[in-house]
Amino acid sequence: MEYTIEDIYHLPDGERAELIDGKIYQMAPPSWTHQRISGELYYEIKAFLKANNGKCQVIAAPFAVFLNDTDQKNYLEPDITVICDPSKLDEKGCHGAPDWVIEIVSPSSRPRDYIKKMIKYASAGVREYWIVDPEKKRVMAYQFDKDIAEQYAFGEEVPAGIFEGLSIKVDLI
Repeated sequence: MEYTIEDIYHLPDGERAELIDGKIYQMAPPSWTHQRISGELYYEIKAFLKANNGKCQVIAAPFAVFLNDTDQKNYLEPDITVICDPSKLDEKGCHGAPDWVIEIVSPSSRPRDYIKKMIKYASAGVREYWIVDPEKKRVMAYQFDKDIAEQYAFGEEVPAGIFEGLSIKVDLI
């Protein structure tokens, strides 16, 4: 059976899921490590934008991303989303490709984050995609607009390709 975004909106209150190519993927509650990393990344990006009078918005999950408004078979909730075009934002979420997406891998999301979502984000026009993997203690940083893919170990500075001067040290402190 193929599902649509309408099916996502009919899930019971409090139940989170993503929709990829018409298939629903239930989302487990995030771990403490996941939330610590997410909070730190959000804080670092927000502080940089504020200090540099940035016009972009950084938004933490849960937040809906509709990569293509005509496609009713994909609904994603990235862990961190950065949108620099305010016309893409409304009360329902982001309509169109965000500029930067960060996913923090959990055991249940590993194949989706590394394969399915990466393909979706790249083909939709996301400029930068980070996969933060607490288990492997690494960050995979993809700059799709420049055909760059780099790997960083936790504790190393990871440069943000879309913002000159922003580097973030991801770790499990």
